[in-house]
Amino acid sequence: MRFFILLISIIAFKCSYSIEYATVKTGAECTELYFPELKGKTIAVVANQTSIIGKSHLVDSLLSAGIKIKKIFCPEHGFRGNADAGAHIANYIDEKTKIPVISLYGNKMKPSADDLVGIDIIVFDIQDVGVRFYTYISTMHYVMESCAENKIPLMILDRPNPNGFYVDGPVLDIKHKSFVGMHTVALVHGMTIAEYAQMINNEGWLTNGLKCELKYILCEGYTHKSLYNLPVKPSPNLSTMNSVFLYPSLGLFEGTVMSVGRGTDFPFQVVGHPTLKAEKFSFTPVAKKGASMNPPYKGQVCYGFDLRNLGEDYMFLRKQIDLQWLITSFKEFTDKKKYFNSFFTNLAGTPELKTQIIGGLTEDEIRKSWEPKLAEFKEIRKKYLLYEDFE
Repeated sequence: MRFFILLISIIAFKCSYSIEYATVKTGAECTELYFPELKGKTIAVVANQTSIIGKSHLVDSLLSAGIKIKKIFCPEHGFRGNADAGAHIANYIDEKTKIPVISLYGNKMKPSADDLVGIDIIVFDIQDVGVRFYTYISTMHYVMESCAENKIPLMILDRPNPNGFYVDGPVLDIKHKSFVGMHTVALVHGMTIAEYAQMINNEGWLTNGLKCELKYILCEGYTHKSLYNLPVKPSPNLSTMNSVFLYPSLGLFEGTVMSVGRGTDFPFQVVGHPTLKAEKFSFTPVAKKGASMNPPYKGQVCYGFDLRNLGEDYMFLRKQIDLQWLITSFKEFTDKKKYFNSFFTNLAGTPELKTQIIGGLTEDEIRKSWEPKLAEFKEIRKKYLLYEDFE
């Protein structure tokens, strides 16, 4: 019932309010602020398919300006951004530029001292989506740590956070630290990567309290009140802005038996399972290159929730993640002992959320339990903001 009430509210909201995306100049596009500093130096870049200046890739733009790039480091999904989530990525030579590409996902998370021989500065330019378990910020942590250990500056070309207009969710319990949650931050942290990097540095979260020499180029025209339309999909399964806005809520399902539509044309916009036949909506996952070749329940009809018409309107109205789909699907799932897998606690950042859902707590009761630690995190966050906040 609550879900339908919210849908009615959204319809009324759409009739009375028109959401507009902000016009933003990203840090990478402010070339006059950092090209002069990079000229004459040998650099490495941490980049993927989102690292663009207009229609040109950052790497191509730097090379065209006569800047020497010795190495490219890439995160999960690879340099060209077409690898499945969790897929192993090997090192290789980029065919277009002939520059060595070193994967920082899989067996190796951090640049080694040997990787950085002869490097004067590292440039980090990757579009994040503002969710703790999205692994690009974990890659940034390890790059910062390697820079600190090897006394190499890191320059971050900042980009807007498309989910930067709110802060919500459980704060990670450090006992459950993993690559999908390395820091004691809220599930939706409401920070850009430059703001987040400052927090990592100054809260002493690098090993042994090391500090990285951090430089950053800010965006122009962005605030935390802004909605930002991503020009390039940040990973294969976040293919629309609807999926980006729903990701903070639906990413938790990766720690359950439910499908989030991998192997369909609308991943992270639906939720379903073959046994939820009480729900009328259905979809059938199939093999899709990069998204994914072996999706859960491939070839099986999944029944569940169609969220394709929600997205930015819904999240802009709520400014909170939505637990109702998780709570409802758990209640409808027959074999409750098999609903959660071991990954759920890593994604939630705490074992409490699983316990609360199993215990039948309402969303309001669960939210109340988050309040003390969320308030503490929000105070820490304020120290590192580089843009006007939403409050």
